[in-house]
This record gives sequence, structure tokens and C-alpha cells, in this order.
Amino acid sequence: MAGAFGKCFDPDGARFGVPTFPWRYAPDGLATRRQLRSQGLRPGGQPIVAQVMRCSRRRPGGVSVAYLYRVELALPVRVMTSRKWGALALAMLARRTCPVCRTDAGYVIPTSLGMCVTCAYPQEQRAA
Repeated sequence: MAGAFGKCFDPDGARFGVPTFPWRYAPDGLATRRQLRSQGLRPGGQPIVAQVMRCSRRRPGGVSVAYLYRVELALPVRVMTSRKWGALALAMLARRTCPVCRTDAGYVIPTSLGMCVTCAYPQEQRAA
């Protein structure tokens, strides 16, 4: 494969140490974590089998990489227990609680402000 795919095509793994394919050209039977999750599966501790690459302007190295795992070795996703659901609910409540006025803001507090919008901009709230 030459041209645009030449840099990303290494099926033997000689260049990158792991077989590498261009984006959307991975062989059948391999999937990324997101693809496994959409099927109700997880990698389950198996090693990375291959990777897919594409050029990206957003990434510092100029390349996006997604690791591939074997679908037949993937395990089912663990079910959430009631304790895990409770812990998740408490964590989300902590993210919504303003540290200044101690009320539930109803949204996740922006880390840039560190408090709810009402406490961050009290003058604008009084004018409205």
C-alpha cells in the first residue's frame, strides 16, 4: 500500500513493533475497546494484538492510534452492583455540589470556576 496509507501500513509489525493498519482497514476479528464495549465485551486482560493509525491535527505527534484486541478472547462486561451504583451516585453528587454555598447546582461544577455560576458571578445574578 502506497500513498496516504504507506506510513500506517505495517502488517508484520517490523516498524512499530505491533501490526499496524490504516484507519478503518483492520482485519476481521479485531476490535477497539469502544467497539468491544458496544458489543457488551471488555478486553479481559488480553495483550494488544494490533493497532490502527491515522493522521491527526489534534494529537501532538500528528497521529491517532487505537489498539485492537481479539473479539473471541474478550470477556463479558462486569455487571454493576448496587454498591457501585451508590458510589457512582455519591461521586456525581459531589461534582454537582458547590463548595461555597453547599447546594446542589443541578449540573457539574466547572473546574475553571471551582464553584457554581451563581457564586462565581453574584453581580450578574442580582441584576437579572
